[in-house]
Order: sequence, then structure tokens, then C-alpha cells
Amino acid sequence: MDTTDTLVELSKKMPKTELHLHIEGTFEPEQMFAIAQRNQVKLKYDTVDALKAAYQFTNLQDFLDLYYQGMSVLLHEADFYDLTMAYLEKVNSENVVHVEIFFDPQGHLSRDVPFDVQIKGIYNALQDAQLKWGMTSKLIMSFLRHLSEESAFETLEQATPFLSWIDGVGLDSSELGHPPEKFSRVFEACKNLGLKVTAHAGEEGPPDYVWQAIDQIGVDRIDHGNRALEDDKLVAEIKARGLTLTVCPLSNLKLCVVNDMKDHPITRMLELGLNATVNSDDPAYFGGYMNDNYASLVHRTGISKTELLQLAKNGITGSWMDHHTKEQHLERLHALFQ
Repeated sequence: MDTTDTLVELSKKMPKTELHLHIEGTFEPEQMFAIAQRNQVKLKYDTVDALKAAYQFTNLQDFLDLYYQGMSVLLHEADFYDLTMAYLEKVNSENVVHVEIFFDPQGHLSRDVPFDVQIKGIYNALQDAQLKWGMTSKLIMSFLRHLSEESAFETLEQATPFLSWIDGVGLDSSELGHPPEKFSRVFEACKNLGLKVTAHAGEEGPPDYVWQAIDQIGVDRIDHGNRALEDDKLVAEIKARGLTLTVCPLSNLKLCVVNDMKDHPITRMLELGLNATVNSDDPAYFGGYMNDNYASLVHRTGISKTELLQLAKNGITGSWMDHHTKEQHLERLHALFQ
């Protein structure tokens, strides 16, 4: 019988992927404060401790308000590089071998930070991580759903010179009242450009939003997807299409999508045969990176060694890595578990 401590240690050692990570959500208070001072940007908070206190929010909108304020200190290519590299160094220490990260260009364009400044800083950090540690990555440009589809099209136009650096597009920000169908035409344009497509659906929003993501957007995977479990036909459809769900346990707890980690639906997803994965979402704000998310699941949901292996496998197979690289990581993973 494997103890929880044994499983937590195993979760730390196993090769992991992260498929649902907002780079702006990795802004630790100390780094935000330091970059604010470097760029002479005035925050609402006079000290790091005051800023840390603000991280104790209780709902999605309060989080988003703080999130966008954090964005305000990012002005130069070096800022985006430093933010991204700090995250990559952290997850490299946690045996994360591959990341697929979101960035929100509209949140920076609205502050007159040019698209090229943003993407060059992020992309160069990703390239350096591959050179230093062999960590592979994919970059996902996210559209902010509380803005218009017209704004999304304008952002796509600005991204055009850098499409060789961008692997997919996503849809994030406040879900309720902004269904996926609002962006059906821009996602069709993205798919015609050869980009992968994903969307946040079924976190706050109803199962119908997940249906829209599948039928009207034609997503390659679903970010969150918790509320899909309320609809048996939807579960069957997700399973039939082999869609991966990028689930974020500590994020769900922090934003009260679940009230207690012991009630988290990820084990139910596995029972139903869904390709659920573990991710950290916005780890600086939501209380933990990859190892913290796995440890919380082990301690609170009682997941088994078999389920732990399945979650790690799903993270590899559900990624957008090439087949050969997936096979290498799966081989390492199985060797560890044996």
C-alpha cells in the first residue's frame, strides 16, 4: 500500500507537462514589486507585504482586478523575459519537462505595449529554457473574452508577423456572459492559419459553453471543463472526440469552483475515462505550482498510484508535442512508476 508521502514524492519526481498556465499569472509579489520599481510604475501598495495581502482574494473578479494591475508593470522586452524565465526556472526545479503557456496580448496592447515587445521577451525565455535544460514549449495567444471579436481580429492582425512563434490560440478572462460562440469567426480564421485552438469553458460557465467550444469553435482541447460533468451527453461527446481537459485544482479551490479539495471532480473525470490533466493556471495567485497541485490532490482526494500515473500520462499525450518526444517522456514516466 502506497502512503500519501510516497505518492507525493513520486509526483515530485515524475516528468510533468503544464498545459494551462497564464504567464501573467506567475507574477510573484516580490518580482512584481521589483519590476514596478525598475520601471517607476506606481502600485497601490507601498510594500511587498501589502501587495502579498492583496493576493488573498475570494472571487474571480477580485483576482482579475489584481491580475490586470500586475500587468501594468510590464513595459519592456526585458520585463516579459524576466517574468517568463522566473516561471521556467521554478518549474524546471519541479521536473516539468514541457510547458504550453498562454499570454494575453490585449491586456498589454491596451497599455500601448507593442506586440513585438511582449512576444520577443516571452519567446526568448522559452528558447533559453530549451537550450539550458531541454525544456520544450508551445506558446498560446489568448483572446480576452470580455472584449469584442473585432478586438480579437485586430490582435490576430498584429500577431501575423510572429505566427511561426505561436502554436495556438485560446480564450480566457471572465467567462459568464461571454460564450465561445461570440468568437466563432476569429477562431475559424485562426484554424485556417494552421493554429491549434483551445478555450476556457465550464469553469464558471454552464455546460452549454463547453458544447459551444466543441461544436462552434471546434477546439482541440478544453481548458477547465469541470461543469461538463453535469451533462452526460457532453461527457460522452468529449470522450468520443478524445479531447483533453486542462484541469487546475488549486485554482478551482481558490476561486470557489470547488468548496473543498476532497470534492474535486478530477477523480470522477478519470473514472469516466476523460483525459484530465493537472495544471496550475495562475500559480502565484492561486497558492501553488505543479508539485503543490499534485500534493493537494494526493492529500485531499486520496488519488491512487494508478490515478497519479494516468494524470501524468494524460499531460504528455494531451500536449502538442511531437510523437517522438511524447514517447520519450512516457518511457521515462513508466520506468519511474515501475
